Amino acid sequence: MLFIDRLIERIIETKNPSVIGLDTSIGFVPPRIRDACEQELSRAGAGAHLRAAVDAEAIYRFNREIIDAISGIVPAVKPQMAFYELYGQYGAEAFVKTANYARHRGLIVIADAKRGDIGSTAEAYADAFLGPGVKGVEGSEGGEGGESGGLYCCDAMTVNPYLGIDGVKPFIDNCRKYKKGIFVLVKTSNPSSGDFQDLELASGGKVYELIADRVAQWGQGEGLLGAYGYSSICAVVGATYPAQAKELRARAKRVFFLVPGYGAQGGGAEGAAAAFDSAGLGAIVNASRSVLCAWSHERWGGKYAHDDFAAAAEAEALRMKSEINHAINATD
Repeated sequence: MLFIDRLIERIIETKNPSVIGLDTSIGFVPPRIRDACEQELSRAGAGAHLRAAVDAEAIYRFNREIIDAISGIVPAVKPQMAFYELYGQYGAEAFVKTANYARHRGLIVIADAKRGDIGSTAEAYADAFLGPGVKGVEGSEGGEGGESGGLYCCDAMTVNPYLGIDGVKPFIDNCRKYKKGIFVLVKTSNPSSGDFQDLELASGGKVYELIADRVAQWGQGEGLLGAYGYSSICAVVGATYPAQAKELRARAKRVFFLVPGYGAQGGGAEGAAAAFDSAGLGAIVNASRSVLCAWSHERWGGKYAHDDFAAAAEAEALRMKSEINHAINATD
């Protein structure tokens, strides 16, 4: 089954078009987890790299509790690669273990890596994240073909298109070959996205509109268009720009949207709802800190302690599900 069909079917099954970003900082992890990791790794003789090893392992264990809490609620998770690369080889291991555990719990895994390069470098990135996996590594094998792939193998990843088709084609090729997906940056949620994305073209229109058109074009290739009418070549469109999201939804009818910016970045459910089609499909909304750190949010009135972060994340994921579905239904 194509990536996009698997994602949409999980959204329909859970009745929840949301994804939880695992942008896990060590500051989110309660002392009990980090202390336990430090004691265990100290006994194991981690040596000079003890701090990196401890923090990376603590982040993985935090993620595991979050995944256990939300796996029956959301269809997918989105680990942000930077928070793992910070710890070198230990962080890479934590990323792999997090992705494999999430897939073991039935979640689709979208790597937020924003890779973009050309030639053999792009091919290496594509194989690392969207390859068939490595034989013998639990949870990493997937897709078709017998080639060796990278340890990071996920179901999909984010891709930067600003090097042109040379920088995107290897990812598209792997989407087709291994039934994976990509989310191409089109209109991002950050405040300065307009510095380049909103620039007017001499031919008319704006840069982000041109990129959306290209993404739609790339997604029409053989082996990419799914049963629900959407392609596995998808786009990133922020919840913080609802007018543009509404315009892009009408412009790129077969392009599925990943919608960041909800929650801690200031985007709301009403803004995110603009990215959906009339059937309530076509997008998945991301929240990260608002779920991972829900225990500390004033919304819950001190109900949860830091050690209760997983229970708070579950409650927030359910609240988010209800809010987004209400907003989508209100636009019908």
